[in-house]
Amino acid sequence: MPETFSDPAALAAALIARLSPRPDGPRQIVALAGPPGAGKSTLVEALLAALGPVAAVLPMDGYHLDNAVLDARGDRPRKGAPWTFDVGGLARDLQRLAADDGAVLVPVFDRSLDLSRAAAREIGPQTRLVLVEGNYLLLDEAPWDALGRFWDASVALEVPEPVLKARLMQRWLDHDHTPEQAEARVEANDLPNARQVLAGSRPADLVIRTG
Repeated sequence: MPETFSDPAALAAALIARLSPRPDGPRQIVALAGPPGAGKSTLVEALLAALGPVAAVLPMDGYHLDNAVLDARGDRPRKGAPWTFDVGGLARDLQRLAADDGAVLVPVFDRSLDLSRAAAREIGPQTRLVLVEGNYLLLDEAPWDALGRFWDASVALEVPEPVLKARLMQRWLDHDHTPEQAEARVEANDLPNARQVLAGSRPADLVIRTG
């Protein structure tokens, strides 16, 4: 059974106890997985504050396919679904990070522009603990399942579906959608993606429950 937490500070302490990151130690990579709206970004910020300069974050969202590619494939309405990411690119960067042979420049998703900016974040040699944050990191289907070889530990965020829906609705309302538009986007894309994460992910080493 995985260890279960409700407090980010306790989760950070458990990661430190499990991995013992130190400036002169090996680089380790942690998957932080959960459905959209689960609060992954908030959790990552809390963990970074607790772990200190030894840690850095690699967001999965940086590997969104560009809108032009999605338009050409007819996949723009499902942006954010598992097949709308460059999983191979993520795997290549994880391999470089695992090799620990210098700085790695990684992409970051810009929500205001709705696109990924290449080489927007540097993960330097001083980083001993890489927190990889995203929806599908533990998804038990190809090509996502091949990422499992990189994880030294994994964390899953568990949030009740009604809480997820409320948060996702608010996200679209904050982007100036009408309630009807927000409901349509949540039902057509966000909730199907969330349900796939909840039903199709492998068990994590550690679980944090919120909501």
